[in-house]
Amino acid sequence: MAAGKPPRRFQARRLISTLLTLSLLFLFSCGPSKQVSGKAPLVVYQPSHQSDTGTNFNEALVCNSIAEAAMAASTGVVRVQKVWSYNQENLHHARQGSNTKIEHSAAVDSLGRISGYAYEINESNKLKPDLFIAIHNNGATKRNACWGFVHEGDEYEQQNRGLAKELVAEICKVSGMENAGVLGDSSPNRNDYRCKNTGKLSFFSLDENRNNCPTRVLLEIGDNKESYELLMNPAVQKKIGEAIQRVIEKRFVPTGG
Repeated sequence: MAAGKPPRRFQARRLISTLLTLSLLFLFSCGPSKQVSGKAPLVVYQPSHQSDTGTNFNEALVCNSIAEAAMAASTGVVRVQKVWSYNQENLHHARQGSNTKIEHSAAVDSLGRISGYAYEINESNKLKPDLFIAIHNNGATKRNACWGFVHEGDEYEQQNRGLAKELVAEICKVSGMENAGVLGDSSPNRNDYRCKNTGKLSFFSLDENRNNCPTRVLLEIGDNKESYELLMNPAVQKKIGEAIQRVIEKRFVPTGG
């Protein structure tokens, strides 16, 4: 062995250590991988569970197809989940009911069951999402249009209006529907569910006292009569879902990314 030279065994260990260090540095310099995607923002989709809307029209299945298309279009910039009561047991109004009616949303029935809406919001709250997107179809409007709705009076109203505006514009662009704009959730002026903070008529799913997600938008995509052909077309459903996901992901792409 030459004087002053470390043993070969020591040299081999040092080489292995150096290679491991370089490998780790390369791994973490390549950006986030699928293994760390859990740190990405979370989007929860809530498709309508209403099956009692329109003639030969199941709103729940149409809206679920749109939500599934949106989720399938995810590139990994955000994580995506869905909350849907349609196939759940031991709930009341799991496949029907109005988002603006206490009996169909906030109420517990005589059997002690919560509603489909309450189940969906509870499941969403457990997930702690960054964005919550409810997908519905309108009816009896005599318009082939798309509407965005946001909850009125909470601290995130303006940012929710901004997101809803972008979503409605992109949906109309790919579907040819009329842009009906963004409205507050008291504007339909129907039924009896009210936000306890403002006293205004509200959508149960958007009420900040029910839904803990800061960014919450409800989309009424088309009319079940006027937009029937569009809404029943799987290709259009796919385009709309992809458009929704595209708008959302734009908000989370790093500057210059």
